[in-house]
Amino acid sequence: MKSKRVTLYDTTLRDGTQGTGISFSVPDKLRVAEKLDDFGVDYIEGGWPGSNPKDAAFFDEAAKRTWKNAKITAFGMTRRGKLKVDADPQVQMLLDAKTPAVCVVGKTWPLHVTEVFQVSLEENLAMIADTVAYLKSKGREVLYDAEHFFDAFKEAPDYALATIKAASDAGADLVVLCETNGGNLPDFIGEVTAKAVAHLGKPVGIHTHNDGGVGVANALAAVKAGACQVQGTINGYGERVGNCNLVTVAANLQLKLGIPVVEDLTKLRELSYFVAELANVAPDIRAPFVGEAAFTHKGGLHVHAVQKLARTYEHIDPALVGNSRIITISDMSGQSNVLMKAESLGYSFAKGSPEVQAVLTEVKQRESEGFEFEAAEGSFDLLLRRHSGKYTPLFELLEYHCSYRHAGSGAWDKCEATVKLHVGGQKSYQVAEGDGPVNALDAALRKSLAPFYPGIAEIRLEDYKVRIINTQAGTAARTRVHITSTDGHKSWGTVGVSDNIIQASWLALVDSFEYQLGARAAK
Repeated sequence: MKSKRVTLYDTTLRDGTQGTGISFSVPDKLRVAEKLDDFGVDYIEGGWPGSNPKDAAFFDEAAKRTWKNAKITAFGMTRRGKLKVDADPQVQMLLDAKTPAVCVVGKTWPLHVTEVFQVSLEENLAMIADTVAYLKSKGREVLYDAEHFFDAFKEAPDYALATIKAASDAGADLVVLCETNGGNLPDFIGEVTAKAVAHLGKPVGIHTHNDGGVGVANALAAVKAGACQVQGTINGYGERVGNCNLVTVAANLQLKLGIPVVEDLTKLRELSYFVAELANVAPDIRAPFVGEAAFTHKGGLHVHAVQKLARTYEHIDPALVGNSRIITISDMSGQSNVLMKAESLGYSFAKGSPEVQAVLTEVKQRESEGFEFEAAEGSFDLLLRRHSGKYTPLFELLEYHCSYRHAGSGAWDKCEATVKLHVGGQKSYQVAEGDGPVNALDAALRKSLAPFYPGIAEIRLEDYKVRIINTQAGTAARTRVHITSTDGHKSWGTVGVSDNIIQASWLALVDSFEYQLGARAAK
């Protein structure tokens, strides 16, 4: 019999973005949220309303959408000291975000209460209780994050327990114990979590950081001691060393402890790589469960054993998390992933067929060149179209050219692009200006295609990312360009790779138009 379900609370879009080098645009945040919702995450923390325009825009857009599995959650803090809760602007912003759930953080450690907040210990308890009760009175589900709970427990256990009791008694739906500094070990986390559960008489949540390298282990220890929710981020992104990695936690909970978290864990690797691509961070090839190296066998005795009995050197079947076994001497590795992804996009290939082999060969070749298809479903869809006989090119490229033109004294410099195509049985030659070469190419290509494909007017570019692949090559390095586009109803990603950043951008741009307009033309 399986254990009681543990909920997953994702804070990639807030806590994750506090990590060095991690940033998401508003379209990125919405795409990540949609992916998390599809995966089955229970709570998606979108940010801190009012802290910046990006988070405010996210909550405005999220309120217009329907979410299948997740509750979009706004994050904030308890009311300020000596201020009535209904007069605190940041508390009001939590309500204005119109999310079904809110998470408020409060101080637990007397050191922080008196030195940082500079209020009395009694006032801090009132701040916690007032804020939770007020938000509950407004019909919100309230989660309370007890910041620095474990460090506070070491120095002042009675007060630490008093703070979470104040939140619980005020009506908090869940009290979450935060291991904010990430420096404690699993035995201590388990012991203190058990005491907190006993004190409240009900389960708690756990929020850990990875400063000591045991963020996941600490979360698992807390679950064993009575935690019913794990808060963390995809790929462990977060401030300093990072947060508890929800990818690793989800796999361990469901596969090792028999605790259900999501219905379909086979989407785990895809989710990990999708978020990494939108974060513009290279995936960790040695990441547990989902990394490229997680089930790679290089040769010798290991390969011989795995080919006879996989579990001799594999702790799980890689397909359970959407990964695949890679034996470097085999050209069959990765077939399951390609077939699974193709099926999800509406294509049917027979396993081992010439078409599948052709797709695999091209995928491997392109990935060796620097392509990544996890967040570029548009480009991958086009690749499948080509090998399934469903592809008809929108146009034939004759040539394109970009130039940088100085517009004169005191005027803005402009880029100019010319595009020559064969389209619709005719030759098209168009010139357009833009703020940069990609903008100019986009404008010129649109002018060429608009008479034949009027739907192009609905497509707009949402985001543009550049990643240098082989940085050691300096200015001669290869470039990967990832473009996110939308037609106002859905968003899709495309990718281009080249030694020339303009060429890489062109490839991603053309794929974006061909993916959407080609699908329309086929209907």
